[in-house]
Amino acid sequence: MKPDEDVGPPVVQIERLWTKFGRTVVHQDLNLEIYAGEILSIVGGSGTGKTVLLRQMLGLETPARGSVRVFGEDISEADADQLQRMRNHWGMLFQQGALYSALTVFDNIAQPMRELRALPEDVIYDAVLVKMNMVGLGVEHANKMPSDLSGGMVKRASLARALALEPRLLFLDEPTAGLDPDLSDAFVALIQSLHRELGLTVVMVTHDLDTLFALSTRIAVLAEKHVIAIGPTRDILAVDHPFIKQFFLGARGKRALEVLDEHEEQGDREHAKEPEN
Repeated sequence: MKPDEDVGPPVVQIERLWTKFGRTVVHQDLNLEIYAGEILSIVGGSGTGKTVLLRQMLGLETPARGSVRVFGEDISEADADQLQRMRNHWGMLFQQGALYSALTVFDNIAQPMRELRALPEDVIYDAVLVKMNMVGLGVEHANKMPSDLSGGMVKRASLARALALEPRLLFLDEPTAGLDPDLSDAFVALIQSLHRELGLTVVMVTHDLDTLFALSTRIAVLAEKHVIAIGPTRDILAVDHPFIKQFFLGARGKRALEVLDEHEEQGDREHAKEPEN
């Protein structure tokens, strides 16, 4: 189901995808389309291949069968130069940040720009400071090593690096993992703000229900080797499937839904207060 009939062609299109490890089939005839401007969240139980699917979209793994098209190009058929051009239009926030331990925060963020070999160092310097400011990371942290940063600052530095080349598409793997509730809420608010301001298309893998409900435009549920349901949060909750009931409607899910209801009610109240033009 498309989020809107006028959104245009999919940014990511996966058709009849199979993933196999030896004799184990993880995905079978999996189909998924992701459209410009949405935040598409992928959820599923252990062993359903959520992160594997993300890596296939990034061109880091090749499916056994089927196609993964990003920006209209089949990743498996792209040569090294084509793949690099595509990668210049997306950013990736890995679960643990994956910062280079031997580089400063500044050099970590500058690294994708320097790899282009097309930007002068003074332009890179200014761009890094802009990205740091964009994610709420003070310039005083620029010369610190990753080991000197808190978990929340590592996430922000990693996000700044993911945004270094001003991508159209942003991949997030468990973006709030390891953060306490206050830091998690602040990071979710940051992603919401960047999504809105930059017009990003976001693909997220998460098991955190608060993050899932707060950010998702649509949710894709992996089970039984394919996508069993896809749609807005409320539509997914109405699907009669054992995994969906267990994952979304348990005690954790009910608490997260209460928070979602409160935010929606608050949004409705604020909308009602807005003066008519």
